[in-house]
Amino acid sequence: MLSKKIQAALEGSSAIRAMFVEGKELAAKVGEENVFDFSLGNPATPAPELLNQVIKDLLDDVDPLTLHGYMSNSGYEDVREAVAKNLNKRFGTDFTWKNIVMTVGAAGGLNIVFKTILDPGDEVIVFAPFFGEYRSYAANFDASVVAVKPDYKTFEPDLSAFEEAFTEKTKAVLINTPNNPTGVVYSDETMKAIARILEEQQAKYKKEIYLISDEPYRELVYDGVKENFLTKYYKNTIVGYSFSKSLSLPGERIGYIAVPNEASDAENLLAGIEVANRTLGFVNAPSLIQKAVAGCINESTNLEFYDKNRKDLYEGLVKLGFTCIRPQGAFYLWLKSPVENEAEFVAEAKKYNLILVKGSAFGCGGYVRLAYCISNEKINRSLGAFAKLAKVYNLAGEME
Repeated sequence: MLSKKIQAALEGSSAIRAMFVEGKELAAKVGEENVFDFSLGNPATPAPELLNQVIKDLLDDVDPLTLHGYMSNSGYEDVREAVAKNLNKRFGTDFTWKNIVMTVGAAGGLNIVFKTILDPGDEVIVFAPFFGEYRSYAANFDASVVAVKPDYKTFEPDLSAFEEAFTEKTKAVLINTPNNPTGVVYSDETMKAIARILEEQQAKYKKEIYLISDEPYRELVYDGVKENFLTKYYKNTIVGYSFSKSLSLPGERIGYIAVPNEASDAENLLAGIEVANRTLGFVNAPSLIQKAVAGCINESTNLEFYDKNRKDLYEGLVKLGFTCIRPQGAFYLWLKSPVENEAEFVAEAKKYNLILVKGSAFGCGGYVRLAYCISNEKINRSLGAFAKLAKVYNLAGEME
């Protein structure tokens, strides 16, 4: 008999993965080249060439018993120092290796943070739309998420609703900017307002409330938008990061947690995160890939590739009459469904071999997400299929 928790998890299984599977099934029938799969945020640019050379050098030059052995549960000190120095140079922070914990991706990082700070019954505030797995991560520790609606004009948080979301059970606020699924980057004014509200709520409830910043898309920003680092707004910020997107390494499961010295009880917080890394069974982040990313810490993905996809898809869809939020970051586009029930729209799109993900999977119905991390050739060919889909809904665009 399965546990009640896993039964609930099965019932709420990822809609993103479900659509990815449907896309594969459709490709088997009509050919992969004829399916326009916008379901999964799987990077479409290769890892930097330097990465392969760094790995080869490590295998040739480092004692294998050391390279493949255990280390501190927080990771290699030299790797953590490399991360700290990189952050200090880019964002004016004051980290040392002691402020960094290497993690099994961003998801592993969020889970060890949640284990460290959450008690059963605690609440984590999230901003809709949000990555649906946040619910599962909180539920792992018998906590729950409280969703704050967006400002539907900008898809930044509705700050009034945010203020009203706090209760005595609130332990943390989880933020994701650049945002998955909208591609929106929260403005400086929004972040200052969020920090102000957090300070007020800490004073009201006389306890620490953490801001957890989930930052796998930090470097994927466009139109002159600057990369940001949220510890400058609020001292009780915990940053979670993944190299999955910035170095195109999703399958390697490598990231880190950064805790500033200014955070309340930072030393014990970091110690708790290290213990959680071990007791959750991660033990430590993979040793080889820790060393490899340290050697590529200044490398980046091909941002121009994603930017071209972004522009071609957004401009093409708007021209066809669809309503979209212009993404400023990440590699997702948020499209308003022409009908209230976006599941119907997703089903109709599939008839034209378009695989989309319903917005309700992100806590925000009436919209769909498109992951435009596919080839540019497919982006442009997909517009023909979208033109046919637009005709179904009599959209007032320029039809081809």
